Amino acid sequence: MEYVAGRILTKNGFEKGYIGFKRKKIIEKGKTIPPEKPVAKGIICPLFINAHTHIGDSFVKEKNIKIPNNLQELVEPPNGLKFKLLKEANEQEIVDGMEKSIETMQKTGTKYFYDFREGGIRGICQLKAAIDLWKTQAFILSRPDEICYNKNEIDLLLKNSDGIGLSSISEWGYSEIKKIAKETRKKKKIFAIHASERVREDIDLILDLKPSFLVHMIKATKSDLKLVKENNIPIVVCPRSNNFFNLKIDLEFFKNSGLKIILGTDNAMINSPNIIDEITFIKKNYSCFTNEELLLMNTYNARKVLNHDSGILGLNQKADFIVLDEKTLMPLYISVC
Repeated sequence: MEYVAGRILTKNGFEKGYIGFKRKKIIEKGKTIPPEKPVAKGIICPLFINAHTHIGDSFVKEKNIKIPNNLQELVEPPNGLKFKLLKEANEQEIVDGMEKSIETMQKTGTKYFYDFREGGIRGICQLKAAIDLWKTQAFILSRPDEICYNKNEIDLLLKNSDGIGLSSISEWGYSEIKKIAKETRKKKKIFAIHASERVREDIDLILDLKPSFLVHMIKATKSDLKLVKENNIPIVVCPRSNNFFNLKIDLEFFKNSGLKIILGTDNAMINSPNIIDEITFIKKNYSCFTNEELLLMNTYNARKVLNHDSGILGLNQKADFIVLDEKTLMPLYISVC
């Protein structure tokens, strides 16, 4: 039996105690000191969810090129620099880059990540090849190869992925995107979309798509956000990415509005897909969140809104947890099944 000790994150906050585990299963829990010397002491919390990634562009980090911090110039489909580089890259280059990002996530405590997978069926196959041997699990939100609706393609994508993750309504014909959303819901899969990132977009049109979650919402008005809350739709925020593009998100207002907030790391060519870096960035730049709130955001709260299993850190459950340094939040020990 091995032990970890310190402050255990529960869905109601921190509790002092220890966890005993054997063969990747939690066997014992207590509120005193452990019977034996623990392998690590610190903050014990469930493994993270990274709710928004684009790891297909990870390979770009290896290239000696200047990445523009203009959102349209870099990532707007179909002519942004990112898409040009993806077309030029060979299969192995893309898969190798993805593997490096998956390794980073596993080494920093991410159990699940939601990847907006560009490139149609080819993009899905690349991610499945990259993740094959890792314990970190991907939810693949695929995307048509072109900015148009093709029923046969959408059927193929939905058959091979967990849903659809699109760019914004500003970049699509709305009737096309509505057909995709309807088809995705019909198959009972996830439909997610970037919204009001660079400019404000019509919230009524966005909500009419009945998204599972939205990404960004930086330029949304207060009344827009109120409607999102009333419709019980989570928002994934990526403040490091926003900062790269000189966009400022009012996280304090998001929090005070009672919105369901989850964290993502966005494009891997810009930021490492390390959710701890996202948390520490928020701690440094926003004074409105405690460590407890930030850790809950991407553990228990994320699992609840994204419908993951709720038996976390319980007896006879999988020993899926990370121990973090109390001061720096850096990983001290990771157990992943």
